[in-house]
Amino acid sequence: MSFVNHKTKGDKAVDAVLYTVLTLFGLATMFPIYYVFVMSVTPYSEVLKNGGFVLYPTQITLEAYKNIFSSPVIPQALKITVTVTLVGTLLNLLITTLLAYPLSKRFLPGRNFFLMAIVFTMLFSGGLIPLYLVVRATGLMDSIWALIIPGLVSTFNLLIMKTYFENLPAEVEEAAKVDGCGDIQTLFRIVLPLSVPILATLGLFYGVGHWNAYFSGIMYLNDKSLFPIQVVLRNMIQTPDISQELAISNPMLMQTLPPETIKMATVVVAILPVLLIYPFLQKYFIKGMLLGAIKG
Repeated sequence: MSFVNHKTKGDKAVDAVLYTVLTLFGLATMFPIYYVFVMSVTPYSEVLKNGGFVLYPTQITLEAYKNIFSSPVIPQALKITVTVTLVGTLLNLLITTLLAYPLSKRFLPGRNFFLMAIVFTMLFSGGLIPLYLVVRATGLMDSIWALIIPGLVSTFNLLIMKTYFENLPAEVEEAAKVDGCGDIQTLFRIVLPLSVPILATLGLFYGVGHWNAYFSGIMYLNDKSLFPIQVVLRNMIQTPDISQELAISNPMLMQTLPPETIKMATVVVAILPVLLIYPFLQKYFIKGMLLGAIKG
């Protein structure tokens, strides 16, 4: 027997209002990204002609992108950011997994104490100055490890992964142990292949956090060659002379290529990798968040 869903006029009106509101909200969300991209490819003459506001450029130029990639600053910053994001995310997932898996076992001695100590860090912390002193005392200053190690484990992500492990069928691990697998083999050969959704979800969390991080770079780095892309972008916004910040060999280019256009192009370069990766991880993101939040 099949049931046909007949919507009343009131239901259709509600659906129309919801779709309209969501469409307007989506357009409002995407407009800043669209505007930044348009401004990065619009010639300076057209920007001046339209009073600095262009929605539909009649001409397109890629001089801003050629300019920022001809300078050594942006490619070096991207190299640092990609390295920190990849290495940092892998270490984040590894340490978070190695902590969450034993904490998901109720027979672990002292489990409640460790959980309370971990949750305590979500509510209280030593503060910014003690953190800086610890990083300096451990010799991490002016190294990319200062961008990775201080935030190696997120308590929130750790609890999500622990909950996910608790929801896995216990029979699977019991069967693995009957076949002679130890705890490490069970984790890496049985549990992790079943945990792709949560790994992708937390990997996205950690990866985006590393990619967008700039405050740690300002705090711990003095060497400009180690600055990630977000720190370079921040310095560009605060620096009046863009040619000096990017070490542009032809300052006369600023007459045909305004600083705002270079800033917009740098913003596009900074956000594009995340925009390209997210659609591929979206299905794992939604599934991982739902399964990781079944119970506390």
